[in-house]
Amino acid sequence: MTLIRICFAAVLALGALLAIPATAEENPKASGLIWTIPDIAALPDDAHGQLVRRGRELIVATYAYIGPHAADPAKRFAGNDLACGNCHLDAGTKKFGLPIFGLYWDFPRYSARTGADISIEDRINSCMTRSMNGRPLPAQSPEMRALAAYLKFLSSGVAPGEQIPGHGADTMPELDRAADPKHGELLYARACLDCHNTNGSGVARSPQAMSLGYAVPPLWGGDSFNDGAGMARLVTLANFLHSNMPHGADYRDPILSVEEAWDLAAYVESQARPQKAGLDRDFSSDLLGKPVDAPYGPYAGKFPDAQHKYGPFAPIRAELARLKAEKDKAPNKAR
Repeated sequence: MTLIRICFAAVLALGALLAIPATAEENPKASGLIWTIPDIAALPDDAHGQLVRRGRELIVATYAYIGPHAADPAKRFAGNDLACGNCHLDAGTKKFGLPIFGLYWDFPRYSARTGADISIEDRINSCMTRSMNGRPLPAQSPEMRALAAYLKFLSSGVAPGEQIPGHGADTMPELDRAADPKHGELLYARACLDCHNTNGSGVARSPQAMSLGYAVPPLWGGDSFNDGAGMARLVTLANFLHSNMPHGADYRDPILSVEEAWDLAAYVESQARPQKAGLDRDFSSDLLGKPVDAPYGPYAGKFPDAQHKYGPFAPIRAELARLKAEKDKAPNKAR
């Protein structure tokens, strides 16, 4: 088979800020709502309009304003030179490109990761500390206010509880085998390295001025997302690649085959990247709610790390379903 040249051109910033999980059982049922993305150009040039536009700028040029080379050292919240828009395509408005539209009213909501309700600001900071490998934004900082205002703007016309079709990265069939990083390496060598380099380091706009960010983002290495990010999970990345890559592809007309997307994602996930401290505390109060592809323990079942990282995931899902059923049948000890 002749492989079409693959350039991930806009992969990554992790995991993904406000991404709805890609697996079918985790996705809420979308409504039949007919909705269009609000036009930011129609906003007046008043304080609110400026705040929303500032939020959009922070999505598309995160590196310039709060990256590690930002002009103001006090504003250097991100730990890498990525942009939120590397993952949340078209400034968070592309269907199945990990969009952030229509999500504002979902918060506060319960987070299995923390075992508590989280706010929209908490969710943004999850991206800051994972995808952007940095530190949290203060809740009342101008940057946080701008990001929250942009997210709220992208939910204009959406009532609380309504779900807009196109969230996440779509859901392609899973493999009945483990995804194969070695096959993925062949795909990468034949089709991807011209854009992302042999070491996955991407292409900086100016290596001497990293405040300009990347023309092509890195896929792994020290300036990529860390291992706690959403993109560090195979299901998220593989579906993202299938729906969006190479640049110009979309969910209606994918270029990668299903198997290519899984194996290519496995190769990317096999590479070294920054490590986030304290991942063992994720989902600690709700291990049954932990995503099957979270590649770090502890786990509710006894499957090895490698299977959580590369699959196959069906046996893990079956075991979690069994454990949940047992838990539901157990007597309530509080009575």
